Amino acid sequence: MKKNQENFNETENINDTIYGVHAVVDSLTENLGNKLYIQDDLRGKNVDKIKALASEKKVGISFVSKEKLKEMSDGGVHQGFVLKTSAYAYKELSDLLALTEDAENPLLIVIDGLTDPHNLGSILRTADATGVSGVIIPKHRSVGVTPVVVKTSTGAINHIPIARVTNLSQTLDKLKAAGFWVFGTDMNGTPHAKWQTQGKVALIIGAEGAGITSNIKKQVDEMITIPMKGHVQSLNAGVAAGILMYEWARNFGQSN
Repeated sequence: MKKNQENFNETENINDTIYGVHAVVDSLTENLGNKLYIQDDLRGKNVDKIKALASEKKVGISFVSKEKLKEMSDGGVHQGFVLKTSAYAYKELSDLLALTEDAENPLLIVIDGLTDPHNLGSILRTADATGVSGVIIPKHRSVGVTPVVVKTSTGAINHIPIARVTNLSQTLDKLKAAGFWVFGTDMNGTPHAKWQTQGKVALIIGAEGAGITSNIKKQVDEMITIPMKGHVQSLNAGVAAGILMYEWARNFGQSN
């Protein structure tokens, strides 16, 4: 889906459309499906498996052309399956605070202006793999949960709570009041191998290229950097977030 970075409102209107084998199977398993569309000339084990799952979950099935599925998925790689679901239900910040209230070493990922849905999907996938407690995204000037995010997350979207907030600065104040240390990512900062991750941690991942916005930087307790030896000046946001999430998970494991 190529137009998602130019028009967030447009992508938000279609976030009830899931496509691709893994995303469809996971959404059906989680009882999120309303109507399943299968490519009419498709055959094989995936078709039988997904038809059986939809039947078990009492989800209606329609067989349509490949071209129709392409239209429904906005040109995405649908693999012959499109699922209509209820619109994604974002959590409240209070839900994440309640979830982490009694946890010793929770990590919350805070997104600041990320626009690439592939990066957000990748972050969600790694967050699920490393045991992150939740993700916070701003309502404006950032990608939300879109079909591309769902597909890229390969099902993690159904297991990682996502809170959507109006004011990111106020959100950081509330996190600090709840006992969180706020860390940011920057070219200049503490090397990630020396990052002290004990306690309640909120890690801000900035936008592709631009990084964390200047007003948000003022609220960061400490900047973390990933040393690089090559000629590239910055890492892909999803890759950088993944490295830091695994660093947190490694330290968390050592401390318990």
